This record gives sequence, structure tokens and C-alpha cells, in this order.
Amino acid sequence: MVAEPAWPVKTLPRLFIEERLSLNLIIIPERTQAHYLLSVMRFKMGSHLVLFDNQTGAWLGEVIEADRRKLQIKIIRYLHDKENTPDLWLLTAPIKKGRIDWIYEKACELGVAQITPVITQRTIVDRVNLERLRSHVIEAAEQCGRTALSEVTEPLSLKDLLHNWPSERLLFFADEEGGRPMIEAVSEIGKAHPSAILIGPEGGFTDEERSLIGNIKQAYPVSLGPRILRADTAAIAAITLWMAKAGDWDSQPRAIYNETQNSPV
Repeated sequence: MVAEPAWPVKTLPRLFIEERLSLNLIIIPERTQAHYLLSVMRFKMGSHLVLFDNQTGAWLGEVIEADRRKLQIKIIRYLHDKENTPDLWLLTAPIKKGRIDWIYEKACELGVAQITPVITQRTIVDRVNLERLRSHVIEAAEQCGRTALSEVTEPLSLKDLLHNWPSERLLFFADEEGGRPMIEAVSEIGKAHPSAILIGPEGGFTDEERSLIGNIKQAYPVSLGPRILRADTAAIAAITLWMAKAGDWDSQPRAIYNETQNSPV
């Protein structure tokens, strides 16, 4: 008989696992994860948690061995499938540590599918720690209940990004010189189109860059209101407007688990 969790599944701790999960699989968490579960969460034999792998969905795990040297978790139930992520990219010029970490964390929480650092002529930060940023994305996904991680990609120059721009994807770029109110632009387009949001550096885009962006027929210059926003504020404001009009914010929270399912369909 499958063990029942000691409290509702929706309140259980959540943990991302790199390997593909399946029923009855035995998981040995990495050292930092084990330390967190044993020392912070005070896990013991029989404790439950939710595991997800960015591939199959969410699973219920039960601790079957717990001591100072070893932690083992067994997958005992399939909870639900991987979420369908809105097809939105965030393209943002790197800014200083702390603020860029916050952007990646909140973009994941808001449901962004992919985040790409874009190097512009006025970008001040020229090195991006992708490993650190991905760790912030994982922590955000664990906290907010996502089962699909925001993909963190390698930096691209603005020129290279635009040169290979996919014909089917719309590009909303926050233009400090003005544009259509973003909420109007997104409302007219609706949910049918893959989209991207481009946020420039703290100094804004140069005239040359603005011209390059304007040559993309799928590009829409948009305004985020009458005030000058910091790059991190602009990114989150733009994502919020897009998600409210073209994303999945009209969806209801998913069911916690299906009693009749033990493996992905």
C-alpha cells in the first residue's frame, strides 16, 4: 500500500532533481540538497516531499534512509504532468549582481520559458555567471510550484540575436523613446503568437541599435508608462503585462495529484 503524506501535498517541500524520475526510483540527493533536508527541514524516515525533473512532471517521494552520512528518497506516486509553459522569452542586458539574480528569479516565478542575456553597446556588465543564475531559477521553481524550469541560455550580442531572429516570434522591445502602451499591443495580438520581450541596458539602446531592432518586421516598440524604470523593474513589469493578456494567468491552479495515475501518460 502506498504511504500517504503526513500533511497535504501542496504544503510539502519541493526539490528539483537532474535525473529523469520514475515510479519506485531511489534518489540520493546531492550533498547540499541532503544538508538542507536533514539539517534545515529536519527530515527523517517516512518524511515526504515533492520532486520534479523538468521532464516528466511532479512526483511524491518518501525518505527511506536518513542519517548523517546518507539520505535516500523513494518515488512512491506520480502527482501530475509537466506544465505547459507560455511561449515567452525574456531578453535582457546583463546588470550588476543582485539585481540580475532578482530578474531571473522573478521571471521564472512569472512563467517565462527562456531567459537570454543580450550584450548591447551600452552594457556595462560583460561577464554572466550562468551557473549562479540557473541556481536562482531552480530555487524559484521549487518555491512557486513550477515543474518546467526557465531555460537559461548563453549570452548573445544584440546583432547576432537579431540576425537569426525566428520569423514566427514577435518581439516587444521596451523603447525609452516611446511606443504603444504594451498592454494595448499585447491585447491586440492575443495568445496565438510566440513572443519575446527585449529590455535594454541601464543606458538604453543606441540609435544604431534602435535602427537594427526596427528592421525586424515582427518588432513592436512599446511603452511601460510615463516613468523611467530601472532595467530590472522594466523586465518584470513587461512580463506581467504579457502574462496577463497573452499568457496563462487566466488558468486555475492544477489539481495536486490524480489518485488513479502512478506514471506519466
